[in-house]
Amino acid sequence: MALMITNECINCDVCEPACPNSAIFQGEEIYEINPDLCTECVGHYDKPQCQSVCPIDCIPLNPNVVETKEQLLNKYYLLTAVK
Repeated sequence: MALMITNECINCDVCEPACPNSAIFQGEEIYEINPDLCTECVGHYDKPQCQSVCPIDCIPLNPNVVETKEQLLNKYYLLTAVK
């Protein structure tokens, strides 16, 4: 699954630079995550960095974007051109 940022986001700006895939961007009201770029940090780190730095815990899994660890790793390979 990709991650998502909920309405509890306080726009603290710590998640965006923590994302190795540049999947996080400033939306109209809060930060948002592009599911096409989110790998939950698979291939980069052991756990999602945005979740690690978020001070209010508003970045859960996105139930609308279900992906296996293998799919996330394949997305990582495509995004980073590592094979």
